[in-house]
Amino acid sequence: MDNPLAHDLDHVLEHTRSLWDDARGSRIFITGGTGFVGTWLVESLLWANARLGLGLSAVLLTRDPARYPKLSHAATLVAGDVGSFDAPAGHFDFAIHAASEPHFAPSAERPGGVAERDAAATRHVLKFARAAGVRRLLFTSSGAVYGKQPPAIAHMAEEYAGAPDPCDTASGYAMGKLWSEHLCACYSQACGFDALIARLFAFIGPALPLDANYAAGNFLRDALRGGPIEIAGDGTPFRSYLYAADLAIWLWTILFRGQARRPYNAGSPEAISILDLAHAIAREIAPEASICVAQQAAAGAPAQRYVPSTERAERELGLRVWTPLDEAIRRTHAWHRRMK
Repeated sequence: MDNPLAHDLDHVLEHTRSLWDDARGSRIFITGGTGFVGTWLVESLLWANARLGLGLSAVLLTRDPARYPKLSHAATLVAGDVGSFDAPAGHFDFAIHAASEPHFAPSAERPGGVAERDAAATRHVLKFARAAGVRRLLFTSSGAVYGKQPPAIAHMAEEYAGAPDPCDTASGYAMGKLWSEHLCACYSQACGFDALIARLFAFIGPALPLDANYAAGNFLRDALRGGPIEIAGDGTPFRSYLYAADLAIWLWTILFRGQARRPYNAGSPEAISILDLAHAIAREIAPEASICVAQQAAAGAPAQRYVPSTERAERELGLRVWTPLDEAIRRTHAWHRRMK
């Protein structure tokens, strides 16, 4: 069967073609290779390798090797946990740490919660990078490292000095990412390799989980079932959604062209409310579906926001949104229809 992502992978290649000479003949190590972000990185890597004759080889660390039963000869799967994997032998030129720990609350068995586990996993990857002679390492962090976005700030910039509340145990995911960024900076400075940091926001596209805690994925699931589309909150928070193929362009560009220890927001600056997102998905997939909002908005309360400024990435790396949201929804819908 033809690759159902072929059109999107050609789009990625079109905007990254000039980058790949830097990786010709290289070995690349990727954690989280079967997750949403990792899937797009692996698919676009193998696509570029085959079409440009790059002679690349990739080693993918995953907890779930069954997700990739067939891979190009250029890629090898290694089963293991990101916090304790046995390092594959040999030299690696590049590494991408895209694995992330799911949130769990502190417990008697794991009192440090997800923050400690996530940071320990990053430390393990960084030690591997040092031993393997990695030149450039990309860490996929999160916009959650800024803490709650103040209502008066429309777009969160990298210079914002806010942070998650360290005494709020629910902020473990954000604290783990923040701690991991610091470790990346320290290892980069001390060990002589470039650490690149991409702070990821929200996305939409093929392979996005439909049953995880992602509004876009949940709404797509509901619409594909014919509705109703369920909004758990009041629908007023603002988010923004970058299409997955555009995300792959951003991440490869940050890896190959970004400045070390200088974080880049990765996302769309085009804000949309959760309610309007539900309507946009319904228009494309299930026009007759009803939209159910669980809570009534509090009168006069400012809407929550989680929207990045992308001026740094645009100015320094030439990155932008190539795929408008409506088109992103159409492409995601078409992929699901084809995959049935």
